Amino acid sequence: MYSNIFIISGPSGAGEDSIIEKLSAIMPIERVITTTTRAMREGESQGHPYYFISQEEFQNGINEEKFAEYAQQYNDNFYGVTREELNRAAQTGKTALWKIEYQGVMSVKKILPKIKSIFITVSSLDVLTERLRHRGGATEIHIAERMKYTQEWMKHTDIYDYTVVNEQGKLDEAVEKVRSIIQQGK
Repeated sequence: MYSNIFIISGPSGAGEDSIIEKLSAIMPIERVITTTTRAMREGESQGHPYYFISQEEFQNGINEEKFAEYAQQYNDNFYGVTREELNRAAQTGKTALWKIEYQGVMSVKKILPKIKSIFITVSSLDVLTERLRHRGGATEIHIAERMKYTQEWMKHTDIYDYTVVNEQGKLDEAVEKVRSIIQQGK
């Protein structure tokens, strides 16, 4: 049923959003939109890039089994995708990209083992640290928290079907590798 859905996953700074953005320019892409309890940031809106709801609404969704998968992340906010959202993305007929972190991938693989997952990574943790430093507003504490989470993430790379290294300065090559995986996996 979800043969057009592909998971894109990688730690902060690996470049998943950049890859998705570039793919959108060269092929018809539908994003699977995650629901979160984190606060909306400047430039964001409902449904772009998340559905924003309260902790109470999210908990009600868990209790009512509305989520296909969900996790509480390092920032204590919940992130998850509803069954309704998966069905919406599947019915578009486009390639649907589902961006989730490794805990979500582990959960999804238990209930939907045929969904293909692509791990986006970089050549070293130092590259990730530098990318995070160059993002606006990232404090050293924030970077340290992300890197601690990333180190835990790297222990679980075996859960993915494919790995693409997004090397510094070679984004187009990473995009082409992901496009090729998607075309072969359909």
